[in-house]
Amino acid sequence: MRADWRSRLIPALGIAACTAMAHATDWLQFGSDAAHGSYNSAERGYSTATGNQLAFAPVTLPAVADSAPIFVGDVATGTGIRDLLLVATMDGSLLALNAADGSLVWSQKPAGAGMVTTGSPAVEPGRQYVYAYGLDGKVHKYQLGDGTEVLATGWPQVSTLKPDVEKGASALTIATTGGAATYLYSVTNSYYDGGDYQGHLTSINLSTGVQAVFNAQCSDLTFHFVKNGISSGSGQDDCQQIASAKAGQTAGSGIWGRPGAVYDAGTNRVYVATGNGLFDPVDMLGNGIDWGDSVLALNPDGSGSGVQGMPVDSYTPSTYVQLQDSDADLGSTSPAILPAPVGSNVAHLGLQGGKDGCVRLLNLDMLGGSAGAGHIGGELQTVDLPGGNQCAEGGNLGTFKAQAAVWVNPADASTWVFVAHNAGIVAYQVVVTGSGNPALSQVWTSSDSGTSPVVANATVYYVQSGVVRALDAATGSAIWSDARIGGIHWQSPIVVNSRLYVTDEQAQLWVYQLDGIFRDNFR
Repeated sequence: MRADWRSRLIPALGIAACTAMAHATDWLQFGSDAAHGSYNSAERGYSTATGNQLAFAPVTLPAVADSAPIFVGDVATGTGIRDLLLVATMDGSLLALNAADGSLVWSQKPAGAGMVTTGSPAVEPGRQYVYAYGLDGKVHKYQLGDGTEVLATGWPQVSTLKPDVEKGASALTIATTGGAATYLYSVTNSYYDGGDYQGHLTSINLSTGVQAVFNAQCSDLTFHFVKNGISSGSGQDDCQQIASAKAGQTAGSGIWGRPGAVYDAGTNRVYVATGNGLFDPVDMLGNGIDWGDSVLALNPDGSGSGVQGMPVDSYTPSTYVQLQDSDADLGSTSPAILPAPVGSNVAHLGLQGGKDGCVRLLNLDMLGGSAGAGHIGGELQTVDLPGGNQCAEGGNLGTFKAQAAVWVNPADASTWVFVAHNAGIVAYQVVVTGSGNPALSQVWTSSDSGTSPVVANATVYYVQSGVVRALDAATGSAIWSDARIGGIHWQSPIVVNSRLYVTDEQAQLWVYQLDGIFRDNFR
């Protein structure tokens, strides 16, 4: 929200209420920003105990939205200045809703042959355009105010040439990088974890429309593959022809994490984590490089190191064979960027989860413990989620699929990370040992599971089927819950401007007012 909007609220709400509104903000992509930390540090001043009521009756959407919404304040629309909630539905539609009451402002639905999409949209920093997947394998660009599609400078841009087998399941990411260029990152996985799919990252320069492709299988080939090796007439081929020479494997290395790609300003690199697939950093056939069950670091433009298709850096756990054999994808989550605590001898930290129930602390400057890509192991620490012993075994508990939320406690500037899994949620604090090594220290755990959490006002919010929950971030104590929402799959909430927004499997939008002040002058 902008200053003119807040100034009109001051006489009506009083000083106490305006303390919260003075920190109002946008939520322009999954997790709020390109690091996808899901921490809204601007939310302050409201009491969880006195609010948390529905702002209005749940709104029925035209289709299920199996993702997180995004929020943009003070948008000039055909009906005036509006705060917009942008929701991508599984049928490829993009809905712009009036955040004040859930009414439809505009919608778009490109034609396409894909099955579904579950990726959140993203708004560029200038707040003029919003980007969303279609079912045609492309990323579409729309004017934020009225939904008019931009059909110039290469738009819509190809994300996959195989939309019937490769899925736009993860969120779009937009990052303004160290070189001042702004990129959009799109990733792919598959519908049923089968068929001729290969996870890949498409990076698009939003100023020029120029894109780059990094394939997690056959990474020495830097273009979009076509299905089953059938040429599109431009000389393009498919990774299948190479992979078929390797035990007949044609699928793999989907990028499954809910945020998709993650950009870290500290290292000026973009990171993705891949799922099950071939791991073959030096192809024995000499004509392909494969990065199953790995964390990959790339340049901001999406390029690798320039040497035989290698990424700039990589991490692959020593249990990668077991992960592949037991379908325990490392890349069931995306890396979480953790601010390093004072005294740490590692400047840039990341956390990587996995379906094996193992949490890994990584050095983002040297993922595999040595310079360059292709090394095995090298993590700073591995921690078993409560209830398992999976880090050593590489088994499949199916536990860690949600994206972790990162919180910097304003009381002492300590770094915390909250991991939701299928048996509950756990809080870790990043501490420094006597030798200066950073480490994860478990502070609390709860048995109530859920999807990707968010943190605001020292409170952790998250959802599971039928329940919205709020926990004290420092202690894990339950503060509030509401049992009116429907079933939940990948849906997760956002918290902006004293409101929580979330959708459910019954195609409903739920909006909770968190500060107890019901307003009729939201735009």
